[in-house]
Amino acid sequence: MGAEVARGQQTSPPAQADGSILPFPSVPSASRAGPTLQESEMKWRKQPDRLKPGAPNVLIVLIDDVGFGLPDTFGGEVHTPTLSRLRESGIAFNAFHTTSICSPTRASLLTGRNHHRVGSGTIAERASDFDGYTGIIPKTSATLAETLHHYGYKSAAFGKWHNTPANQTTAMGPFDRWPNGHGFDYFYGFLAGETSQWEPRLYENLNAIEPPRSEKYHLTEDMVEKGVAWLKRHQAFSPDKPFFMYWAPGAVHGPHHIFPEWADRYKGKFDDGWDRYRERVFARQKQLGWIPSGTKLTPRPDTLASWESIPESERPFQRRLMEVFAGFAEHTDAQVGKLVDALEQLGVRDNTIIFCIWGDNGSSAEGQKGTVSELLAQNNIANTIEQQLRAMTTLGGLSVLGGPKMDNMYHAGWAWAGSTPFRSTKLVAAHFGGTRNPMVVSWPKAIQPDRTPRSQFHHVNDIVPTLYDVIGIMPPVEVDGFKQDPIDGVSLAYTFADGRATGRKKTQYFENNASRGIYQDGWFACTFGPFVPWDTPSTAARLKGWDANQDVWELYNLSEDFSQADDLSANEPDRLSRMKDLFLAEAKANQVFPIGGGLWTRFHPEDVISSPYKSWRFDGTTTRMPEFAAPGLGKRSNHVTLDIEVGPDASGVLYALGGASGGVCLYMDKGQLVYEYNMLIIERTTAKGDEPLGPGKHRIEVDETFARPGGPAEVVLMVDGGEVARKSVKRTVPGAFTASETLDVGIDLGSPVSLDYFDRSPFKFGGTVDRMVVELK
Repeated sequence: MGAEVARGQQTSPPAQADGSILPFPSVPSASRAGPTLQESEMKWRKQPDRLKPGAPNVLIVLIDDVGFGLPDTFGGEVHTPTLSRLRESGIAFNAFHTTSICSPTRASLLTGRNHHRVGSGTIAERASDFDGYTGIIPKTSATLAETLHHYGYKSAAFGKWHNTPANQTTAMGPFDRWPNGHGFDYFYGFLAGETSQWEPRLYENLNAIEPPRSEKYHLTEDMVEKGVAWLKRHQAFSPDKPFFMYWAPGAVHGPHHIFPEWADRYKGKFDDGWDRYRERVFARQKQLGWIPSGTKLTPRPDTLASWESIPESERPFQRRLMEVFAGFAEHTDAQVGKLVDALEQLGVRDNTIIFCIWGDNGSSAEGQKGTVSELLAQNNIANTIEQQLRAMTTLGGLSVLGGPKMDNMYHAGWAWAGSTPFRSTKLVAAHFGGTRNPMVVSWPKAIQPDRTPRSQFHHVNDIVPTLYDVIGIMPPVEVDGFKQDPIDGVSLAYTFADGRATGRKKTQYFENNASRGIYQDGWFACTFGPFVPWDTPSTAARLKGWDANQDVWELYNLSEDFSQADDLSANEPDRLSRMKDLFLAEAKANQVFPIGGGLWTRFHPEDVISSPYKSWRFDGTTTRMPEFAAPGLGKRSNHVTLDIEVGPDASGVLYALGGASGGVCLYMDKGQLVYEYNMLIIERTTAKGDEPLGPGKHRIEVDETFARPGGPAEVVLMVDGGEVARKSVKRTVPGAFTASETLDVGIDLGSPVSLDYFDRSPFKFGGTVDRMVVELK
């Protein structure tokens, strides 16, 4: 072709040595090659130093689902000595913001872009095919790990990822949206939005792994052990290279799982309830100078219960839920402390910049009225506290909270208290209770400790440009042949030396589930939207008549009103109108339209991300198939056929989807065939064959017929062509049993669906599953 370019072939400008185009150009050979060895000279080419001398190591710690008013570092009542230790050695930000929800915050943090711009307007499980809501971070927005890789950094991600499309998490990939595909050299953690701390669904790089079955195991402890081991490997094998570690535990997201001795540290600490908690914390926040002296404590929303309204008979349950959460949070802080200790022991702490972000959003109200099974709210399944208490009593009473048989989360009142002094919680982008999270930055070599709170308005998309700034590299305009989207964040490094420097971030929009807001030069306009995180049933009713154009907006002067206590919309209608217009302009530029795109699957549950298949063929080698990619067993009408071979008194799981928090399973116990439907802990339905199966080959069929999603179901069991059991399930799960549990054939890995074989888990089948065919009806 000569100099001509074939039609359709993409071309890129040559790589530049300044880093504007990555990868860097290849270094030419320093050798001279003649016709013979005698006429040649070999000399190793010298790779140029792409980094300025002393480039720092980077550690980003992102805690999950914790609010502004929780850590005692800043006036709360959860003990956080590591956060305090980092604050004493660095600086803290009291006007730092997240997106109010998991996946979007993480996508924004890792790319330096607004969350809709990188396809992450909602969590991965609620993705839709609007550009801002696909759940796919585009290659046109390279992550920090992808960029730093080209400069020689070694990188590792630990813990919760939650930025891979929910139907791309199987053993067949594709893997380009997994952590390793986004630039990390090493990954150890889970891909979903949450997982059990006792039986997490873990991956090491691209490989599914099983945690040890031990009463002493806890995922957050495992994470720090693996993190420290990685740091030691780095020091052993590449001590001349800086590192980037992203350590993001599943803690303290639900389910709230922790050893009882940690929860017991808080016995009696919260006996007087969430309203009093807020009053105490608010007073301490002012006393510490963490919030301005003129700040007002915002009132409790009308839709949220007061502590006084909680019946005395329920209060031990509500108190213990908060004690478990607090113990879980303190335990998490302690694991961060082990990481910091390791940095010191390895001699690299001085030149490691640590960003410790206390929350990817505010505290979570998804526990609603307090729950033993948090997915009840996600599925909008009606229930009562009485049902919760009966289920808990059956399993052992208050002592089981926090353990492997529970999926507990605290009352939304505790989440609201954890957001002191702000109103609202996680999932609300209009109020700072959902979006304002404390951040501590510690870098002993370059940042002098200073207790002056940094009150400049900043956002999670500012972390990447800050690191580019302090490392001394430019944001690339092209990476691996992809022209890059603009960086939306601004560096906050100017605050490191001057706590009172004038803020440099002029504008920032917020949107989540149609809750939205816009910041500009000290003013904030917002509207709550139709979604009430602490009252899912009312949200369903509100959505039916919701029109974004009819939402009522509020207006706040943040320079005088730290907590959004005084709505000035009636006083400043012109300013409010301009701010609303600005929001629309930002929304259009960042792919936010349609407003409330994250709500689509609540209007249209039939469009929820799922497998495109209608039939499947499995066998006993099929395990760890994530629920969002698996057949809709227990949720959609289906017919299952299993060809098995058994010996005398065969026992074990034939198939299981889900875990102790909810799921469906078919198993054998001493030859007897058993089907169980675990409706999110509070209801269980069992069907059993009358006679044990004799030795030999058998064909087993299970037929599930659903009247409608979430409605009743008729279940029929057949053996060798004859019906052996029939049972009605009075109500079923319409959406998801779990966030990260899987379909397993011939075994129940992870958390066991049935209590009947809980102590025998994973209850591997003693026979052979030659074939399992699933067909949706």
